[in-house]
Amino acid sequence: MDEKNITLIGFMGAGKTAVSEILAKRLKRPRVAVDELIVKLDGREIKEIFSESGEAFFRELESYVIAEAVRQKSLVIDCGGGAVLKNENVERLKSNGVIVYLKASPDALYERVKNQTHRPLLNVEDPRKRIAELLAARADVYEKTSDLIIDTDLKSPDGVAREVIRSLEFI
Repeated sequence: MDEKNITLIGFMGAGKTAVSEILAKRLKRPRVAVDELIVKLDGREIKEIFSESGEAFFRELESYVIAEAVRQKSLVIDCGGGAVLKNENVERLKSNGVIVYLKASPDALYERVKNQTHRPLLNVEDPRKRIAELLAARADVYEKTSDLIIDTDLKSPDGVAREVIRSLEFI
């Protein structure tokens, strides 16, 4: 497990960023945040990339960043919510890593992201409904892709990180 990457997947608001920061610190590993690298590479915020160049362009940048990241070992990788919708990303992430799905209910996700303005997929009239729809469409992929599933509802990022570390001992 020492050299394998630990990749966090899940819907926006599941806690990937906060948990990845804690894991990286506790496990003394470098952290790679895919969305942060996309912003650095492109020079625009995610919502600008979506509005100006479209989701397909964003997904290409995402695949490129993931391909570069998996060349390294012993990372904690924080993937965007849609990263595992492309098989090539899943194959790359699994090639030298363990995938952890941070699972949350639509209601918990909505409560966590309802006041955030940087979520381009939620710039709709009814974001709660949109979360439920997107999660329903992605849940099967998240579950089939993951090596480990951690429920994050009613848990702090610190508690989730502790659970991930404990669970990784059995993989």
